[in-house]
Amino acid sequence: MVTTAESAAHKSQQQSRVLIVGNYCHDVLIQNNAVKAVSLGGAASFISNVFNGLSVSCNLVSKVGEDFKYTVSYTPIVIPTLKTTVFHSYFDPGLHGNDHQDRILKRVCACDPIRPSDLPDTRFKYGMGVGVGGEILPETLERMIEICDVVFADIQALIRVFDSVDGTVKLVKLEETGFYPLLPRIGVLKASSEEAVFMDVEEVRKWCCVVVTNGKHGCKVYWKDGELGISPFLANQDDPTGAGDSFFGGFVAGLVQGLAVPDAALLGNLFGSLSVEQVGLPKFDTRLLQRVKDEVQRRKMQCLLHEKSDDELKFLRPVGHEQFHTFLVAARLITPCSIEEHQWNSPSSTMEMEQTAVPHYTKQPKLLANPMYEEPIQRVE
Repeated sequence: MVTTAESAAHKSQQQSRVLIVGNYCHDVLIQNNAVKAVSLGGAASFISNVFNGLSVSCNLVSKVGEDFKYTVSYTPIVIPTLKTTVFHSYFDPGLHGNDHQDRILKRVCACDPIRPSDLPDTRFKYGMGVGVGGEILPETLERMIEICDVVFADIQALIRVFDSVDGTVKLVKLEETGFYPLLPRIGVLKASSEEAVFMDVEEVRKWCCVVVTNGKHGCKVYWKDGELGISPFLANQDDPTGAGDSFFGGFVAGLVQGLAVPDAALLGNLFGSLSVEQVGLPKFDTRLLQRVKDEVQRRKMQCLLHEKSDDELKFLRPVGHEQFHTFLVAARLITPCSIEEHQWNSPSSTMEMEQTAVPHYTKQPKLLANPMYEEPIQRVE
């Protein structure tokens, strides 16, 4: 017999689940006209990687083709008549003399879009619309709003368009998309500083929370009644791919576990900084993860002592926010990543990538095993 308390606990557990919507991809990283790595990509893979590290359960809806190369924790929908979405990322490090890595991103293959009928017929507390290749449709995001208490959307899923000739990723103004009327119904919109110029932040913040990431400068949170800058973490950038996705994963994971928005954004900044230091999907040190999880639980309990607990997002800095940042900085320094630093100029870098870049997946294939990637790479001027 199930007691009322057990039933309530079960309901609470069910409501804490997260729905992630976005396709897995094959990412090909190219530098100086040479393929440096092939890895699992897509925002969904980076976000679920963070969730796995922090022991946050989720459901994931993703579509791939029969050529999908990876064994993953969350089984995708396989479309036998199509290929998996593929992105080529062209990097030119050191431009402008500041070690910044400029990237030209091209979608060279696209799988099927995710449709409302592909979503589970159940309810979730949080939903994340995190497409990268145009796979999320306005009607899909609207269905997510209907089945999730709070929806988080990444603006890249809403404003990306793709050149009809070579697939180069371009951005359009948010107000010109079919997603714009849905903004008052979502909870949080996340954008990079480069993407944020494609929307009117002052207008959008009237309808939903806006989080703008800015690399080594951290991030800024905007809401109707205020704004707040969140401190960054120092990092040695090796591959910026997925940094914003890892941030988003850490941010939502923090909210799922009861943190206030400023603390959750700190957690996001931490995972974003860890992500850029590795090529491809990052592997997180298990000791660091345990320390972070323990501190998150401590922070949650501390905040409960000072604030009333409810389902509303809390935007003001909670007591001890600076100390939380100090702890995360110290934990990051004390516990370095367990895999060796990747150097793209090292002859063995691609072999190291093959062995260590995908921590939560097995049967990593040999690089360039798919003939698709053995085609000549055209030089980007």
